[in-house]
Amino acid sequence: MKMIKTITAALLIAVSASAFANDGISSAKYKMNIAVDNYIDAISRGNNKELSNLLDADAKYTLNHGNEVKNYSKSDLLKALKSSEGVVQNCATDHSVLEVGNSQAIVKVSMKYDDFTKVNYVTFTNTLKGWKITNISASYN
Repeated sequence: MKMIKTITAALLIAVSASAFANDGISSAKYKMNIAVDNYIDAISRGNNKELSNLLDADAKYTLNHGNEVKNYSKSDLLKALKSSEGVVQNCATDHSVLEVGNSQAIVKVSMKYDDFTKVNYVTFTNTLKGWKITNISASYN
């Protein structure tokens, strides 16, 4: 009888621990999805009010266009997007999470226009201040 109680207690502890672990992952994914939605809202609909808080202080933006590669800082990106504040892009926007963990995620954001598609690979890092964008790599297809 004592053996059954011990086994039951061990099983309850194991189940409880795995439930808490899964809750942490799903909570992290939920919060990361909010960050992704805020980023898409800024680049496709001109709602930039959350973008400054979403970008890490050292965030980098790299634009690959043909054989040319240009690098920009957080302030460069914010300055460029300020001019498009409130402008809704004439494109279909889609995203897919390529990789996600508790501390980092990589998201592919596609903006399909009539004649071309702009693809952003966005790296999010889970910091003490929430999910922050640390890198954006953009290209045109």
